[in-house]
Amino acid sequence: MIIWFQTTCFVKEYNLFMKKQSKQEVCCPKFDPKPWDEKIFEWKGKKFIKGSVFTFFYMPINFGPVISKLMKKTGKNISKDMMCLSDHTSKWNMDIYVSVDKEIEGAENVVLNGKYLSKVYEGNFNDTDKWCEDYKKYAKTKNLKIEKWYMWYTTCPKCAKKYGKNYVVIIDEVKGL
Repeated sequence: MIIWFQTTCFVKEYNLFMKKQSKQEVCCPKFDPKPWDEKIFEWKGKKFIKGSVFTFFYMPINFGPVISKLMKKTGKNISKDMMCLSDHTSKWNMDIYVSVDKEIEGAENVVLNGKYLSKVYEGNFNDTDKWCEDYKKYAKTKNLKIEKWYMWYTTCPKCAKKYGKNYVVIIDEVKGL
């Protein structure tokens, strides 16, 4: 009886959430891939706040509530690039990093420094393995060694469908070979 009640409450809450979402025409800004495709750049003091998402074999389970909580904490301090990096630390966890303009009180603040390489991919998430293999080859052609790997899913699935493009940027901290 308790499980049925909890499930029914979850379904009602989920349906209310989806109704609110469907009223929003677009929740993610349109992504321009040009500034991020095949670029090498340096970050000095790039600020982020960090959250953790439970994943089931790399599939995010509670991404919505975690990103909502982080966005609420950022307030108007989200950086202009609207970047949200994902670091899949295991089959069961993904750390997410939302870029901000300043340190946010009450959040786990993280600063990234170093040389980074980025490349943009477009298509279905099922192609992620292919993109990753291609990216490794690309980094090698630049004589760069991948140190730390991040994925930037530039839009939610709903907005990707609206825009007709599903861009994903692979961004890595790199070192010369």
